[in-house]
Amino acid sequence: MRALPAVTDVCIVGGGPAGAATAAFLAREGLGVTVLDRARFPRPKACAEYLSPEASRLLEELGVLAAVEGAGAAQLAGMIVRAPNGRQIRGEFAAAHGFRGFRDRGLAVPRTTLDPLLLGAARAAGADVREGVRVTGLMRDAGGRVAGVETTGGTVRASLVVGADGLRSQVARRAGLARTLPFFQRRVALVAHYEGVSGIGAHGEMHVERDGYVGLADVGGGRTNVALVVPVARSAGLAGDATGFLARRVAAIPHLAPRFATARRVTPVLATGPFASAARRGWAPGVALVGDAADFFDPFTGEGIYAALRGAELLAPFAAEAARARPGVAVRGDALAGYERARRAAFAGKWRVERLIGTAVTFPALLDRAAIVLEERRDLADLLVGVAGDFVPPREVLHPRFWSSFLLPRRATPPRPSAPRLATPA
Repeated sequence: MRALPAVTDVCIVGGGPAGAATAAFLAREGLGVTVLDRARFPRPKACAEYLSPEASRLLEELGVLAAVEGAGAAQLAGMIVRAPNGRQIRGEFAAAHGFRGFRDRGLAVPRTTLDPLLLGAARAAGADVREGVRVTGLMRDAGGRVAGVETTGGTVRASLVVGADGLRSQVARRAGLARTLPFFQRRVALVAHYEGVSGIGAHGEMHVERDGYVGLADVGGGRTNVALVVPVARSAGLAGDATGFLARRVAAIPHLAPRFATARRVTPVLATGPFASAARRGWAPGVALVGDAADFFDPFTGEGIYAALRGAELLAPFAAEAARARPGVAVRGDALAGYERARRAAFAGKWRVERLIGTAVTFPALLDRAAIVLEERRDLADLLVGVAGDFVPPREVLHPRFWSSFLLPRRATPPRPSAPRLATPA
């Protein structure tokens, strides 16, 4: 294995979408960028593998959209959510509310396809990507600022360390940025690909039960991503038998079991979680967080990949400013504080919407009530799905007029905007 560089401008820990995108953006700025990941790619990943319509803008900016679509990514027209009472909320990405995303459809593609394409973009931009290297600690200067990383292959000093190492980020923990979520918010997920699931169409599906939910989505090549998410308190029997746990849970759902009658699992069942941690903020002196390391979105909203790519886009200018200090010298905090402000401005509305959705999923009676209204009010369902698609501003569903529809008698559909409004980055 080639020796690691002793010094670099930016050392990125993690080569998934967040790390690869950050590396590509910063390398294009002429910075020396080193990416370290303990895995070797392609590698399977427990993930819903969904990209919102607005994620395509970021893939295009990174130069990989054509390759992702050419690799057979499934095209998703919208989402269907089935509430525990059997009501269905059906929303379309291309709708009459007047908002348009970069694409009218979302994408779904296996991570074994997506991740190497994004890492290829990082390499093409000039980043030095090192696979099979595990980070074991953070280096600090005399003032206590992060100044590099310790790895199984040696030390790397850097003006900036970026933690893009996922849900249980070692960088976040060692930098003192991680916090633990309340127990009632903790969930675990099981994910596998199946062939032959009947009734899979051009919509992603979420099937909410009283004690968890199942997501289904075409990911191309005749395969369906099947993701089961349950509270930690409902995961008894999971340890040591993830495959059996997933099969039993799907078979126990009356409306889903027949659709799996002739289906065949074609990948191992991958487990992730518990989703029990989050970052207090996205930076500390000498270090920044991006992707799941900074913001973990509940799997129900399918925000992971978009948030990773968008977070990388937000971080890039602030990281570039910070890392242009002399190599090996810890960065100024003011540049990274600007990143924190930009991150909160971009994601704060979605965080509020996510908390509302998470509450409804946690307390099924609330989702049942919402589904009664949204099954009939397709205009409202389209708005909600558009927010999940990252091109309808969250304010559209946070406004009191949206929520009044759940309390007042049914009324006529509100007027439409006179012309389409294209989504623009926050």
